[in-house]
Amino acid sequence: MTDDGQVSGNAAEVYDEFFLPALFSTWPPRVTRAAALAPGMRVLDVACGTGVLTLEAARAVTPGGTVVGIDLNPGMLAVARRKAPGIDWREAPAENLPFAAEEFDAVVSQFGLMFFERREDAVREMWRVLRPGGRLAIAVWDALERTPGYAGITSLLARLFGDATADLLRTPYALGDERGFAAALAKAGVVGPRVRRIGGEARFPSIRAWMNCDVRGWTLANVLDDAQFEHLVAEAEKELARFTGADGSVRFDHPALVASATKPR
Repeated sequence: MTDDGQVSGNAAEVYDEFFLPALFSTWPPRVTRAAALAPGMRVLDVACGTGVLTLEAARAVTPGGTVVGIDLNPGMLAVARRKAPGIDWREAPAENLPFAAEEFDAVVSQFGLMFFERREDAVREMWRVLRPGGRLAIAVWDALERTPGYAGITSLLARLFGDATADLLRTPYALGDERGFAAALAKAGVVGPRVRRIGGEARFPSIRAWMNCDVRGWTLANVLDDAQFEHLVAEAEKELARFTGADGSVRFDHPALVASATKPR
């Protein structure tokens, strides 16, 4: 994975098969509610990935609505197109959306903003393509210190492989401050953003499955070789055992911040 969150095609498959149920699949209904989606609306999903939020948005605007999913990652989009060929999937940067001003009734984005190269420009673009009276809803992960499982693995990565590797796992939590997130949105032109902290939970079948997701399908994709991966699993099974239950499954708090705003008429 690169610093801007891009992963290979194989990593996109792992992400879709394993990470969606572990971390992401419970959030789309919350984001669509924050965006007040309703039948007949035209919606844009920015940084759509493999389409988990896009598909939920499509259900929410049926009948009569349309949804466009946009992402910079061709591997993610390839998976999305296989799952839902009828949706309009487009490859483009969030900082330069290929749409006219005021083209959408709602703009949503789930867990992508942290990776954008120019976050302020991306938010300005989302606001630009939103019609007056339309709703913006953006979800980002909460701070690392409120996400104990990933705080633990980040410390482990720093010890085993150095801070540069650990920093790749810190990136998704870079916007986990309510006031700071709201201020960043306001600076980008969003009027009256409201940010709420919402509780969530991460679930993995095992420590090995958890490490596999991070190393093969998320921020550490293609960073560690097979020997390093096995070393990580062995150490994680000792140091992160506090997150496992009697059956070996993993559970820990994984909250998010969801921002919403209505564009003035």
